[in-house]
Amino acid sequence: MRPAIVIVGAGPAGLAAAERLAEAGCAVSVLERMPTIGRRLLMAGRGGLNLTHSEPFERFVTRYGAARSWLEPALRGFAPDDLRRWADGLGQPCFVGSSGRVFPLAMKASPLLRAWRARLDALGVRLLTRHDWTGWDEAGRVRFVGPQGDGRQGDGMRGEGTMPADAVLLALGGASRPRLGADGRWTALLEEAGIGVAPFRPANCGFVTSWSREFCDRFAGTPLRGIALMLDGVPDEGGAGEDARVRGEAVVTRRGLEGGAVYALSARLRERIARHGTARLMIDLRPDMACDAVAGRLARVRGRESLSNLLRKALRLPPVAVALLREGMPHGESPPRDTVALARLVKAVPVVATAPDSLERAISAAGGVRRAEIDARFMLRARPGVFVAGEMLDWEAPTGGYLLQACFATGHAAARGVLDWLQEQGKGRYPSCP
Repeated sequence: MRPAIVIVGAGPAGLAAAERLAEAGCAVSVLERMPTIGRRLLMAGRGGLNLTHSEPFERFVTRYGAARSWLEPALRGFAPDDLRRWADGLGQPCFVGSSGRVFPLAMKASPLLRAWRARLDALGVRLLTRHDWTGWDEAGRVRFVGPQGDGRQGDGMRGEGTMPADAVLLALGGASRPRLGADGRWTALLEEAGIGVAPFRPANCGFVTSWSREFCDRFAGTPLRGIALMLDGVPDEGGAGEDARVRGEAVVTRRGLEGGAVYALSARLRERIARHGTARLMIDLRPDMACDAVAGRLARVRGRESLSNLLRKALRLPPVAVALLREGMPHGESPPRDTVALARLVKAVPVVATAPDSLERAISAAGGVRRAEIDARFMLRARPGVFVAGEMLDWEAPTGGYLLQACFATGHAAARGVLDWLQEQGKGRYPSCP
């Protein structure tokens, strides 16, 4: 007999688990509430599909913050090099970009997803789309609402159905970008079963500021390139400030700021706002120059120049950066003309963030099934035989390949947990499972 496994969620974590379990000889069915599979993966492909990162592993695992201690075994079990070899095996070789990020040569997700789908089909994995998981019945069978229901419904109709399973693996995602399928509604089902779920909060998100209307009207949608961001001006050298300075880009929006450099600090910004009501972000408009060098260049330009011309000629600052300097001044005040004071402002323009942007606009979410609710095999302590993987677990990480890597890794780890548990329960009943 082959054990029957039901996986709920056809994102990277669920599909990775399905592949691993099918290879081990299990009969795998994947339920997906959306019409197609891998929607989050396809969305990631619009940015080139940053699968993982090439930095040394000991540095890599620090990106998971407080979750490192319990995620690290899974990340070692399916490491960045394993993910690259897996993609290569699907005919999608990868390359390392200048930032250390890893992308498939095709720079999109659709070829990889097609090849993956073909592999899953060859392994006999059943992919059932438009099947919405609704919990368990009294006999412990998986309940769902699907287009065919339990097989007695006509084409195009929806009805309730059940599916027996020797083990269940949940990979339902977080609650960001709900139009892609992960809307967090599953939390009510688990909480009813007494399983603790941390509230979802936006991660890798933009932040709301108090721009003037004039600044918004002129510069909304304008990028800030070649900058560095700091929390409260914390330096980037040594101690707690080591990761508190990020170089990259941001984009001015009508609501505030977003972009890669902002996302890298989003967890700290979010927590500081939660504690203090606001958080002050400092923008270094010329991170390649020391403050005295900036002052020297400003001093060499004739003093009769307007502020815009002075900053353009001395530092080649674009209009959005000059306007940002004015936004950073207390209400009614103008930027200083003293070269030293102006140089200090250029190196640390204050921007006050008042709230994270909405969860629906966030790239990912913090929160989910609490660590205490699962064992080392990613099985729910309160519901033996039910495993959890991917973004529905309570962890977060920055963009740069860390999100997808952990989804794949926890999918593999949970699949190994399923196989271990089946062996324990079956006592040789499933000889095809290693």
